[in-house]
Amino acid sequence: MTIPQPQAVDLSIEARWVVPVEPHGTVLEDHAVVIDGDRIVALLPITQARQAYAPRERVELSEHALIPGLINVHTHNPMTLLRGLADDLPLMVWLQQHIWPAEAKVIGPEFVRDGVELAVAEMLRGGTTCANENYFFPDVIGATYRRMGFRATVGLPVIEFPTAWAKAPDEYFERAGEVHDSFRGDALISTAFAPHAPYTVSDTSFERIRVLSDQLDIPVHLHTHETAHEVEEEKKKTGLRPFQRLQRLGIVNDRLIAVHFTQITEGEIAACAEAGVSVAHCPESNLKLASGFCPVEKLRRAGVNVALGTDGCASNNDLDMFGEMRTAALLAKAVAEDAAAFDAAYTLRAATLNAAKAMGLDARIGSIEPGKQADLTAVRLSDLETQPLFHIASQLVYATGRHQVSDVWIAGVRKLRQRELVDVDVEGILAKTRAWRERIAAT
Repeated sequence: MTIPQPQAVDLSIEARWVVPVEPHGTVLEDHAVVIDGDRIVALLPITQARQAYAPRERVELSEHALIPGLINVHTHNPMTLLRGLADDLPLMVWLQQHIWPAEAKVIGPEFVRDGVELAVAEMLRGGTTCANENYFFPDVIGATYRRMGFRATVGLPVIEFPTAWAKAPDEYFERAGEVHDSFRGDALISTAFAPHAPYTVSDTSFERIRVLSDQLDIPVHLHTHETAHEVEEEKKKTGLRPFQRLQRLGIVNDRLIAVHFTQITEGEIAACAEAGVSVAHCPESNLKLASGFCPVEKLRRAGVNVALGTDGCASNNDLDMFGEMRTAALLAKAVAEDAAAFDAAYTLRAATLNAAKAMGLDARIGSIEPGKQADLTAVRLSDLETQPLFHIASQLVYATGRHQVSDVWIAGVRKLRQRELVDVDVEGILAKTRAWRERIAAT
């Protein structure tokens, strides 16, 4: 009788706990995630994994929870270089009198590249492996993410006024097509349309976006109903709420990622559920800019896909998805007046699989399942701040800090090893960041 030989694979990660996210609420003890190339090939008890597989590398995480890499569903990562520039101001004052003027003086390919490099380093140290990006110079953004081995969906910006990226709507669309084509089929980089907001994008542009997003099968990543002021201004201008206008233009569908969504009615919630809209919830940015409260528990109960993002560092001021999870869960309970709202398991799902679904990537990432990409985050739970340990998901959401992220893999490639970034020039990034600080402060 021939004894079957263990299958050769690249990597086996053995963890005290594995939280796969799907099936929902599951926590597996003493399990291994087996990886070959960029994909997960098995999830099984450690004893069985050692019998069935012969990994070229074995990583033992006896005090850790292994979770899917966190996904930041809404961010403007070049704006890490504007962190703390204009704080404690309302949205429109912050945007029109401070951020846009500062951007106009420094924005360009180098600013975008260096801001993304800083963001990637911060995100990896916080367990984030994918970002849904929304900023100018998407060609540079995508190239920087790809060079650093980080997964991202790159927004194709559309706005009615001239910027350093494009001067008129036709040019925005022409350049969007070029960028989309340049990343077609890329293993790590995908694209989405990123019209800024209803108040800065015309009906004609939205109609073009609807047709092109259908043809290209890519999401539409849109700030929507961020403030009460935005809603009132649209009603004065057109007699419609922004959401109603978007419905009329055909934008409200299963490709829409509606960002912020603090000002919504019961009818709009029902319409989102029916159309398959995803909502990108950015609680810390909303709180800091006093934009309002997104009723995420109502959305969740209605069946709307709710995902979490940080927004940009100029309005948050960090890219800490562990902090965002905790804020989202706590705020949802207060808004819903229900301590059971937005429970820990759902909150973790909102930062992983729900975000992947919003971006159209849920077949590839967002959960620890065989066949999916090996985007993984290891969190050390032996620290005194996370002891004693009764419920893994609760501890991850309510007590864990991003400093407890020890190791990160993207597509099976080690990006963080025992808190040390792999193949990242940290000193170079810091030197460039300091130079940008001097330049921006002098403007």
